[in-house]
Amino acid sequence: MSDHSSLESRAVPAAIQTKRRFSIVWLVPLVALVIGGWLAFKAIREKGPTITITFATADGLEAGKTKIKFKDVEIGHVETIALSEDASKVVVSAKMVKGIEPYLTDQTKFWVVRPRISGGSVSGLSTVLSGAYIGIDGSRVGASTRHFTGLETPPVVTIGQPGRHFILQAETLGSLDIGSPVYYRQIQVGQVVGYGLNQDGKSVEIKLFVQAPHHTQVMENTRFWNASGVDLTLNAQGLKVDTQSMVSILTGGIAFDLPKETAPGEEARENSKFFLYADRNAIQEKRYTIRNYWMLLFDESVRGLSVGAPVELYGIKIGEVVDLKLEFDVNTEKFIVPVLVVMEPERISATQKDEALKMIQKDPEIFVKTLVEEQGLRAQLQSANLLTGQLMVNLVFVPDAPKIGITQRGNYRVVPTIPGSFERLQESLSKIMANMEKVKFDQIGGELQQTLKETRSAVADIGGLARQVNRETAPKLHNTLVELQKTLVEVRQGLGTDSPLNYNASKTLEELSMTMRTLRELINTLESQPQAILFGKERKNGEK
Repeated sequence: MSDHSSLESRAVPAAIQTKRRFSIVWLVPLVALVIGGWLAFKAIREKGPTITITFATADGLEAGKTKIKFKDVEIGHVETIALSEDASKVVVSAKMVKGIEPYLTDQTKFWVVRPRISGGSVSGLSTVLSGAYIGIDGSRVGASTRHFTGLETPPVVTIGQPGRHFILQAETLGSLDIGSPVYYRQIQVGQVVGYGLNQDGKSVEIKLFVQAPHHTQVMENTRFWNASGVDLTLNAQGLKVDTQSMVSILTGGIAFDLPKETAPGEEARENSKFFLYADRNAIQEKRYTIRNYWMLLFDESVRGLSVGAPVELYGIKIGEVVDLKLEFDVNTEKFIVPVLVVMEPERISATQKDEALKMIQKDPEIFVKTLVEEQGLRAQLQSANLLTGQLMVNLVFVPDAPKIGITQRGNYRVVPTIPGSFERLQESLSKIMANMEKVKFDQIGGELQQTLKETRSAVADIGGLARQVNRETAPKLHNTLVELQKTLVEVRQGLGTDSPLNYNASKTLEELSMTMRTLRELINTLESQPQAILFGKERKNGEK
């Protein structure tokens, strides 16, 4: 017991220490956690959107390697490549960089950049070594989306370039393609950046880009035309060849300018729409708003007549052929060719044009109807080009034509027709051939052979007579001529200057001259002294 107490007295009192609430060791994971959270927040905040692009094939694309570039700057990369549900296409999932969201709209275009050789340019050669990549043409216009359909043909990227886009409407695309040049006075100022069908599918819309500062030359009344190929014109001035460049001959092109003697209008705005004319000459033609359709019925060959052939009056175009076909009339059991034409009355000037146009708009048929019924207007086919054999519709006035009114065929009024000049020529030739068939050429041939036989016989008789004359008559005639020559010599000798006949003739002439002189004196005396017959000639003073 004592020992225990002594031990307690000798023991050192225990020192009580309080436990620390925070250890410095925990600072390391806390700092790591903060840094990780900040990095995660930063990664989430800077994380770009994920998009899907549908392509026809994955040629040249690799998951995790293929990049998405804009102007050779990487803005994304391909993460996965998979087939669509029906295995008809390829769906590419790509991660984009932060800040690209405003350009991901339904107007944005994606395409695969590969080596391409087209008629006008060579592109994508850099991908031969580096591999294919996906190109982008971003657009802020349109609704935001994350699903896109890739283009099979790369477009022309114009984003960020100064200039304006314009839209052309044409019936067909022709030889135009993306990248086809756009010319202004034979200087390339832009190019075609896209094309497609319009909403109704009846025409083509061509989108082009004109670079600054040339876009200011496009006015509201500017006209565009197809400058593809070579335009040949043969007129009174000769042969004219017109082309923009060798590139337009090979790959096509578009040109624009103002029509002649046209004042510039206001500058055309972005995405203004224009009509694409066929050639440069077509831009000089006015576009008319009033178009009246008429039907022409021909019962003759229309070979050489085609859609677009002109309808002329006095050599001036007032319309064109719209459609033609071949029909069989069951009632008459004959073939006919209905030709649908369109006439534009605005092409015809008038002293009171505004009133005339109002009258035509009120009653479109009144103009042609009056000409047909009162002045004998008729339609006929006529040759438009002797070299190509093309035909046209010519409207002529036939004063002695029978009175025929306007008839109706389906939804169109019918203008009477007359045979064309070529058809009338064929009828004349047919009549001549019919008359020729009536001639009895066999009988004429027989009579002609008989005449030839008689002619040969007569020629033979004449030949015999000539031989007889040469053999018998000619010698006698020669002797007669010799004797006649001798007689003429004797006569010449008898009539010489010293011949008796010549001397006696001279004496006789002298005596005759004296007699005439005496007779003239007698006549003068009787005229002045008629009494001299009874009393004799009176003597003048001094006469004996």
